Amino acid sequence: MTLAEFQAVIAATFGERDAARGIPSTVAWIAEEVGELAQAVRKGTREQQLHELGDVLAWVASLAHQLGLDLDEAAARYAAGCPRCAASPCRCAPHGVSTIDQLVG
Repeated sequence: MTLAEFQAVIAATFGERDAARGIPSTVAWIAEEVGELAQAVRKGTREQQLHELGDVLAWVASLAHQLGLDLDEAAARYAAGCPRCAASPCRCAPHGVSTIDQLVG
């Protein structure tokens, strides 16, 4: 299934109900599901991790639909690799490491 197909399925299945809840509630649901995913990653089984990851994806697809945005278009930002340095793998300095540290390190 492509991102566009997934977004269409989520919109057809939950779009009306999610739109009635509104964007702020959808963002809150995403945050809650990311928390559940974090817990599953730390302490859960593979099945629990897949379940929670699917929930996060579904809520992100719902938000994209409500905002009138396309997940394929959003993902295209990463199609050529890192959007900052355009490399794959990314060659940007990691957080907490300056570019000069990376060059001399």
